[in-house]
Amino acid sequence: MTDQPPASTQPGFGPPPPQYAPQPPQPAAPGPEFLAVDKHNSVVVDASGVAFEMYDITVDFPWAEIRSVHYKASPNGKALMVAVVHLDGRVYECVVTAKPRELLRGWFAQLAWVLGYYRPMG
Repeated sequence: MTDQPPASTQPGFGPPPPQYAPQPPQPAAPGPEFLAVDKHNSVVVDASGVAFEMYDITVDFPWAEIRSVHYKASPNGKALMVAVVHLDGRVYECVVTAKPRELLRGWFAQLAWVLGYYRPMG
């Protein structure tokens, strides 16, 4: 029999030192959000993309599937009209009534800023 040294933990084995131990995932920093809502419809723009809700039906458009987003006031100036152009060319639109009408001006400013944040080139 040969004499062997007692078994010991060799350097580099075992749990990592605390500074290298796996850390719990950090949530992504939330970006700005836009929300316009009326009795029946809503438009949400956030880090995940654009979502329309129309009479309890929700349609989500992730940014990777969006070619462009357009918006304007309705012809009577009482509603926000938002259109999403899908990568395949299809166009989806949602109309949200602004009550009071002055709310529309605020929506335009906020929507422009949020879209510029997520889609700086259009």
